[in-house]
Amino acid sequence: MRGIDFSSWQGVLSTLAGLVLITLLGVGIRLLVMQTLQQRRERENRQINERLRTLMAAYKTLGGSFTGDLGVDPSHRRDLRLREDAEGIAEPRSDRARRIRDAVEAALSDILLLGTDEQVRLAARAANELAQGRPVHTHALVVSLRDFVRGALDLAPIPADLQIPPQGPTRPGASGGGKGRNDGDAKGGRAGGGSGGGGGGGMGAGMGLGAGAALGAGHASSSDEADAR
Repeated sequence: MRGIDFSSWQGVLSTLAGLVLITLLGVGIRLLVMQTLQQRRERENRQINERLRTLMAAYKTLGGSFTGDLGVDPSHRRDLRLREDAEGIAEPRSDRARRIRDAVEAALSDILLLGTDEQVRLAARAANELAQGRPVHTHALVVSLRDFVRGALDLAPIPADLQIPPQGPTRPGASGGGKGRNDGDAKGGRAGGGSGGGGGGGMGAGMGLGAGAALGAGHASSSDEADAR
Protein backbone atom coordinates (compact mmCIF):
# COMPACT_ATOMS: atom_id res chain seq x y z
CA MET A 1 0.00 0.00 0.00
CA ARG A 2 2.94 2.34 0.47
CA GLY A 3 3.60 2.41 -3.29
CA ILE A 4 0.03 3.54 -4.04
CA ASP A 5 -0.23 7.29 -4.45
CA PHE A 6 -3.45 9.06 -5.42
CA SER A 7 -2.38 12.51 -4.35
CA SER A 8 -1.53 13.59 -7.90
CA TRP A 9 -2.06 12.53 -11.49
CA GLN A 10 1.53 11.43 -11.78
CA GLY A 11 1.14 9.23 -8.73
CA VAL A 12 -2.09 7.69 -10.06
CA LEU A 13 -0.51 6.90 -13.43
CA SER A 14 2.57 5.36 -11.88
CA THR A 15 0.39 3.30 -9.55
CA LEU A 16 -1.77 2.03 -12.42
CA ALA A 17 1.32 1.25 -14.50
CA GLY A 18 2.78 -0.79 -11.62
CA LEU A 19 -0.49 -2.71 -11.15
CA VAL A 20 -0.70 -3.48 -14.89
CA LEU A 21 2.91 -4.67 -14.94
CA ILE A 22 2.39 -6.93 -11.92
CA THR A 23 -0.82 -8.32 -13.48
CA LEU A 24 0.93 -9.06 -16.78
CA LEU A 25 3.78 -10.80 -15.00
CA GLY A 26 1.33 -12.94 -13.02
CA VAL A 27 -0.66 -13.88 -16.12
CA GLY A 28 2.52 -14.71 -18.06
CA ILE A 29 3.84 -16.92 -15.27
CA ARG A 30 0.48 -18.68 -15.00
CA LEU A 31 0.32 -19.31 -18.75
CA LEU A 32 3.88 -20.65 -18.75
CA VAL A 33 3.12 -23.02 -15.88
CA MET A 34 -0.12 -24.19 -17.51
CA GLN A 35 1.61 -24.80 -20.83
CA THR A 36 4.37 -26.78 -19.14
CA LEU A 37 1.86 -28.91 -17.25
CA GLN A 38 -0.19 -29.48 -20.41
CA GLN A 39 2.87 -30.60 -22.38
CA ARG A 40 3.85 -32.98 -19.58
CA ARG A 41 0.32 -34.37 -19.42
CA GLU A 42 0.21 -34.88 -23.19
CA ARG A 43 3.58 -36.65 -23.10
CA GLU A 44 2.38 -38.93 -20.30
CA ASN A 45 -0.83 -39.67 -22.20
CA ARG A 46 1.13 -40.60 -25.31
CA GLN A 47 3.36 -42.87 -23.28
CA ILE A 48 0.37 -44.54 -21.61
CA ASN A 49 -1.43 -44.99 -24.93
CA GLU A 50 1.65 -46.48 -26.59
CA ARG A 51 2.21 -48.79 -23.63
CA LEU A 52 -1.41 -49.93 -23.65
CA ARG A 53 -1.36 -50.47 -27.40
CA THR A 54 1.80 -52.57 -27.18
CA LEU A 55 0.63 -54.65 -24.24
CA MET A 56 -2.78 -55.22 -25.83
CA ALA A 57 -1.07 -56.47 -28.99
CA ALA A 58 1.10 -58.76 -26.84
CA TYR A 59 -2.04 -60.04 -25.08
CA LYS A 60 -3.67 -60.88 -28.42
CA THR A 61 -0.53 -62.68 -29.55
CA LEU A 62 -0.01 -64.68 -26.36
CA GLY A 63 -3.65 -65.44 -25.54
CA GLY A 64 -5.57 -65.71 -28.78
CA SER A 65 -6.22 -69.49 -28.58
CA PHE A 66 -8.36 -71.55 -26.22
CA THR A 67 -8.16 -74.98 -27.88
CA GLY A 68 -5.51 -77.23 -29.34
CA ASP A 69 -1.87 -77.20 -28.31
CA LEU A 70 -1.46 -74.10 -26.13
CA GLY A 71 2.29 -74.47 -25.65
CA VAL A 72 5.07 -72.78 -27.60
CA ASP A 73 7.50 -75.11 -29.37
CA PRO A 74 11.01 -73.58 -29.17
CA SER A 75 12.39 -75.75 -32.00
CA HIS A 76 14.17 -73.99 -34.85
CA ARG A 77 14.26 -75.04 -38.50
CA ARG A 78 17.52 -76.92 -38.08
CA ASP A 79 16.07 -78.83 -35.13
CA LEU A 80 13.00 -79.76 -37.17
CA ARG A 81 15.19 -80.97 -40.04
CA LEU A 82 17.26 -83.14 -37.69
CA ARG A 83 14.07 -84.53 -36.16
CA GLU A 84 12.62 -85.26 -39.60
CA ASP A 85 15.81 -87.01 -40.68
CA ALA A 86 15.84 -89.06 -37.47
CA GLU A 87 12.19 -90.06 -37.86
CA GLY A 88 12.54 -90.68 -41.59
CA ILE A 89 9.92 -88.12 -42.64
CA ALA A 90 10.22 -87.37 -46.33
CA GLU A 91 7.77 -84.47 -46.53
CA PRO A 92 8.57 -81.28 -44.57
CA ARG A 93 6.23 -80.31 -41.77
CA SER A 94 4.23 -77.11 -41.56
CA ASP A 95 6.11 -74.06 -40.28
CA ARG A 96 3.16 -72.94 -38.13
CA ALA A 97 5.02 -73.78 -34.90
CA ARG A 98 8.00 -71.72 -36.03
CA ARG A 99 5.78 -68.71 -36.86
CA ILE A 100 4.05 -68.99 -33.48
CA ARG A 101 7.43 -69.08 -31.74
CA ASP A 102 8.64 -65.99 -33.62
CA ALA A 103 5.47 -64.05 -32.73
CA VAL A 104 5.72 -65.08 -29.08
CA GLU A 105 9.36 -64.02 -28.89
CA ALA A 106 8.48 -60.58 -30.29
CA ALA A 107 5.64 -60.21 -27.76
CA LEU A 108 7.92 -61.22 -24.89
CA SER A 109 10.45 -58.62 -26.02
CA ASP A 110 7.75 -55.91 -25.92
CA ILE A 111 6.65 -57.00 -22.44
CA LEU A 112 10.23 -56.90 -21.16
CA LEU A 113 10.38 -53.30 -22.37
CA LEU A 114 6.99 -51.93 -21.25
CA GLY A 115 5.49 -54.43 -18.80
CA THR A 116 5.01 -54.17 -15.07
CA ASP A 117 7.35 -55.84 -12.58
CA GLU A 118 5.24 -59.00 -12.46
CA GLN A 119 4.88 -59.13 -16.23
CA VAL A 120 8.61 -58.60 -16.76
CA ARG A 121 9.38 -61.49 -14.39
CA LEU A 122 6.94 -63.81 -16.15
CA ALA A 123 8.22 -62.79 -19.58
CA ALA A 124 11.84 -63.28 -18.50
CA ARG A 125 11.04 -66.76 -17.21
CA ALA A 126 9.29 -67.66 -20.46
CA ALA A 127 12.20 -66.29 -22.50
CA ASN A 128 14.69 -68.34 -20.46
CA GLU A 129 12.65 -71.50 -21.02
CA LEU A 130 12.56 -70.82 -24.75
CA ALA A 131 16.31 -70.23 -24.80
CA GLN A 132 16.83 -73.56 -22.99
CA GLY A 133 14.68 -75.39 -25.53
CA ARG A 134 11.73 -76.20 -23.27
CA PRO A 135 8.08 -75.76 -24.29
CA VAL A 136 6.45 -72.68 -22.75
CA HIS A 137 2.89 -71.96 -21.63
CA THR A 138 1.86 -68.31 -21.47
CA HIS A 139 -1.45 -68.46 -19.58
CA ALA A 140 -0.11 -66.83 -16.39
CA LEU A 141 1.36 -63.95 -18.37
CA VAL A 142 -1.89 -63.57 -20.32
CA VAL A 143 -3.87 -63.26 -17.07
CA SER A 144 -1.49 -60.57 -15.79
CA LEU A 145 -1.76 -58.62 -19.05
CA ARG A 146 -5.55 -58.87 -19.04
CA ASP A 147 -5.85 -57.58 -15.47
CA PHE A 148 -3.46 -54.69 -16.18
CA VAL A 149 -5.25 -53.58 -19.34
CA ARG A 150 -8.68 -53.73 -17.71
CA GLY A 151 -7.40 -51.72 -14.75
CA ALA A 152 -5.77 -49.12 -16.98
CA LEU A 153 -9.04 -48.70 -18.90
CA ASP A 154 -11.07 -48.41 -15.68
CA LEU A 155 -12.97 -51.60 -16.45
CA ALA A 156 -14.45 -53.80 -13.76
CA PRO A 157 -12.38 -56.88 -12.94
CA ILE A 158 -13.51 -60.22 -14.26
CA PRO A 159 -15.81 -61.98 -11.77
CA ALA A 160 -14.05 -64.53 -9.65
CA ASP A 161 -16.70 -67.20 -10.29
CA LEU A 162 -16.26 -66.93 -14.08
CA GLN A 163 -14.28 -69.87 -15.42
CA ILE A 164 -12.03 -68.96 -18.36
CA PRO A 165 -10.16 -71.81 -20.08
CA PRO A 166 -6.39 -71.61 -20.38
CA GLN A 167 -5.21 -69.37 -23.17
CA GLY A 168 -2.34 -69.91 -25.56
CA PRO A 169 -0.62 -68.18 -28.48
CA THR A 170 -2.63 -67.17 -31.53
CA ARG A 171 -2.34 -69.65 -34.37
CA PRO A 172 -1.48 -67.97 -37.70
CA GLY A 173 -3.99 -68.59 -40.45
CA ALA A 174 -3.16 -70.15 -43.79
CA SER A 175 -2.53 -67.66 -46.58
CA GLY A 176 -1.15 -67.57 -50.09
CA GLY A 177 -3.71 -69.77 -51.90
CA GLY A 178 -5.55 -66.89 -53.49
CA LYS A 179 -2.35 -65.12 -54.32
CA GLY A 180 -0.91 -68.17 -56.02
CA ARG A 181 -4.09 -68.67 -57.96
CA ASN A 182 -4.12 -65.05 -59.10
CA ASP A 183 -0.48 -65.27 -60.08
CA GLY A 184 -1.24 -68.43 -62.07
CA ASP A 185 -4.11 -66.73 -63.84
CA ALA A 186 -1.95 -63.73 -64.68
CA LYS A 187 0.80 -65.97 -66.02
CA GLY A 188 -1.73 -67.90 -68.07
CA GLY A 189 -3.08 -64.64 -69.47
CA ARG A 190 0.39 -63.51 -70.43
CA ALA A 191 1.11 -66.87 -72.06
CA GLY A 192 -2.17 -66.71 -73.98
CA GLY A 193 -1.38 -63.19 -75.12
CA GLY A 194 2.02 -64.33 -76.30
CA SER A 195 0.57 -67.21 -78.30
CA GLY A 196 -2.07 -64.89 -79.75
CA GLY A 197 0.62 -62.47 -80.80
CA GLY A 198 2.58 -65.32 -82.38
CA GLY A 199 -0.52 -66.46 -84.30
CA GLY A 200 -1.14 -62.91 -85.51
CA GLY A 201 2.44 -62.64 -86.65
CA GLY A 202 2.18 -65.95 -88.51
CA MET A 203 -1.01 -64.87 -90.23
CA GLY A 204 0.60 -61.58 -91.30
CA ALA A 205 3.63 -63.39 -92.65
CA GLY A 206 1.44 -65.82 -94.57
CA MET A 207 -0.60 -63.03 -96.09
CA GLY A 208 2.54 -61.19 -97.10
CA LEU A 209 3.97 -64.28 -98.76
CA GLY A 210 0.68 -64.96 -100.58
CA ALA A 211 0.50 -61.40 -101.88
CA GLY A 212 4.10 -61.55 -103.06
CA ALA A 213 3.46 -64.82 -104.92
CA ALA A 214 0.36 -63.38 -106.60
CA LEU A 215 2.26 -60.29 -107.72
CA GLY A 216 5.07 -62.46 -109.08
CA ALA A 217 2.62 -64.62 -111.04
CA GLY A 218 0.92 -61.55 -112.54
CA HIS A 219 4.24 -60.10 -113.58
CA ALA A 220 5.27 -63.38 -115.23
CA SER A 221 2.02 -63.64 -117.20
CA SER A 222 2.46 -60.05 -118.46
CA SER A 223 5.96 -60.89 -119.66
CA ASP A 224 4.71 -63.97 -121.51
CA GLU A 225 2.01 -61.96 -123.26
CA ALA A 226 4.58 -59.34 -124.30
CA ASP A 227 6.87 -62.03 -125.71
CA ALA A 228 3.97 -63.60 -127.59
CA ARG A 229 3.19 -60.30 -129.17
